[in-house]
Amino acid sequence: MIAWIIAAEIAFWIVILIALVCRYRFNKPKLSIFFFALTPVIDLLLILLTALDLKAGTPASASHGIAAIYIGVSIAYGKTMITWADEKFQQWFLKITIEKQRLTGLAKGIHEVKMLGLHVLAYIISTSLLYAMIVFIGQHTDTSSLLQVMKIWGIVLIIDAVISLSYVIFPSKK
Repeated sequence: MIAWIIAAEIAFWIVILIALVCRYRFNKPKLSIFFFALTPVIDLLLILLTALDLKAGTPASASHGIAAIYIGVSIAYGKTMITWADEKFQQWFLKITIEKQRLTGLAKGIHEVKMLGLHVLAYIISTSLLYAMIVFIGQHTDTSSLLQVMKIWGIVLIIDAVISLSYVIFPSKK
């Protein structure tokens, strides 16, 4: 299962890189859109492989939970990750300087709250998938590891919320 998650992550970034090369090196924007559109297909394949693994009788484990987290994060942060990769590609390979203003004060707080919103979305997607796995498996096997993944990520989400909201409550001067 872990190998599938790693393969999905590698495939995600390879597809992004191919899309960016098509867009900037070969000047094929439609082809780049095709490759960008493949990223959700990778997520669907990982969902399918996870479901098949569980259906085959493999006991539910933390790796199945990590697959759900990967999918939730990929869906919620996908556009943000692609934008980041696009900017880095332009900087590294096209030598284009992208000036980004460093956020401070309330602007930084607003940005952090937006990122928290994406984290909440990823959490909702992932925990929905985890719950679906629990229902799919039924009572024939132990699903406590999937519940444990939900609990741990819930704690991480609460910590992120406290940190993110602190940027709004105590805006930085620098």
